Amino acid sequence: MSTPTMPTPPSLGRLQRNGLAFGAVFLLGLAVGFFLDRHQFFRSYLFGWLFWLGIAVGCLGLAMLNQLTGGLWGLVPRRFHEAAARTLPTMAVLFVPVLLGLGSLYVWSRPEVVAADEIIRSKTAYLNVPFFVARAALYFAVWSGLALLVSRWSTQQDGGIDPARAGRLRGVSGVGLVALSGTTTFAAIDWGMSLAPHWFSTMYGVLFIVGWTLSALSFTIVLMARLSRESPMSEALQPGTVHDLGKLLLAFTMLWAYVNFSQFLIVWSGNISEETPFYVQRMHGGWGVIAVVLLLFHFALPFALLLSRPLKRHARSLAIVAGLMLVMQLVDLYWLIGPDLLTQGRGHAPLRFHWMDLASALGFGGLWLFLFARQVRTRPVLPLAEPAVRALVDGPQGAEVVTS
Repeated sequence: MSTPTMPTPPSLGRLQRNGLAFGAVFLLGLAVGFFLDRHQFFRSYLFGWLFWLGIAVGCLGLAMLNQLTGGLWGLVPRRFHEAAARTLPTMAVLFVPVLLGLGSLYVWSRPEVVAADEIIRSKTAYLNVPFFVARAALYFAVWSGLALLVSRWSTQQDGGIDPARAGRLRGVSGVGLVALSGTTTFAAIDWGMSLAPHWFSTMYGVLFIVGWTLSALSFTIVLMARLSRESPMSEALQPGTVHDLGKLLLAFTMLWAYVNFSQFLIVWSGNISEETPFYVQRMHGGWGVIAVVLLLFHFALPFALLLSRPLKRHARSLAIVAGLMLVMQLVDLYWLIGPDLLTQGRGHAPLRFHWMDLASALGFGGLWLFLFARQVRTRPVLPLAEPAVRALVDGPQGAEVVTS
């Protein structure tokens, strides 16, 4: 059986062209910032890169989760999740400037600081530059390998469903989700928590896992709504599928609130001097205002809106909520690492948002969307060999043709 063909939504071509142009403008501005303030350049670079990396890693997790569980919620956007995951090798290359800026970002990478700080000295077996680079190489090798393997085997299914290949996909997805959770946890510790090497939390990695998955899910919903009026997504995206995505968004919104409150409760009730500065810094001044904004617009308002069944079944309405969540995820990431980027774990800093932070977020956004759209356009946008998807596009007769 030949691989099914279908039209590519025109919006993807526009996204590819506009994303490249948009990203180039802001990344050029960020590059100019390198010569104006080198330390701020590296801080802003890490912030923007981490946010868009999170969407790619989160989409990889959603792709593997759907291979294990099934369901139209992941079948319809499957090719988009796989395309997002295939941007990970390029994101690995874009990690090189972070390595070049280690001295500006991480105090534990400076020998003179380590020599004068007994706490950091006690952690040098883990926090040292060669081991840091080796761990990063391992994370990207695992993520890129999983993305390419899952994507290749999944695309091969378009030529005809092979039960043996489907079994291998489920097997690698099961192992892959465990590997993804472990590597994401350690990546969060390396790239986020070690910005303040005196502070620690066992919940920190979970915050990143939940946050990156929520970012990927929000991006998926916004993209699906954008393409919902273009063939073949106009036929494939049904209210039931939108409803499932909305329920997942509600579940991860509650999970985000749960893990954040759990960390806050444990740290605050423990009242240990090594732990409480994290929240003391983030609950006062401008940072405290950001905390209230996150409470209201990252949890309270989306939670109330997502309780509505009609809203969760309407793609455009759900996309508005998902778009809000995506913006709030960017704010949440800055609230999470921003104070430590400014102070490197030493003392307190007032809320300050530099123009290079915005240039980095928008520049990496345009570049990543260009890479994503280019990957999507190399393959069919729907897995039409799947009977459930073929039935949506062609009706019940389409499903009978695929299975015959």
